[in-house]
Amino acid sequence: MPQEQLLPHKLTLHERRTLTMDGVTEVVSFEESAVVLRTSLGTLVAHGRDMQLKTLSPEGGQVMVEGTVTALVYEEPRSPGWLSRWMK
Repeated sequence: MPQEQLLPHKLTLHERRTLTMDGVTEVVSFEESAVVLRTSLGTLVAHGRDMQLKTLSPEGGQVMVEGTVTALVYEEPRSPGWLSRWMK
């Protein structure tokens, strides 16, 4: 069983200013306007303004981000050829 499935996943958003997460397996990218994280339940994109990474604990999968959170989106994995199914 992959490590990603072993970590419990939890999000806490406090007043849209502080986002804490458990179950993060990788920080894919980090900018002031978006944070892309691989979690035990898929890829999570946190959109916002003035985002700052405050805590990163890779061994426990904990991450804390401060800033103004405008959206949280989970990306669904796309299988090869997914577009061809819509083109038929």
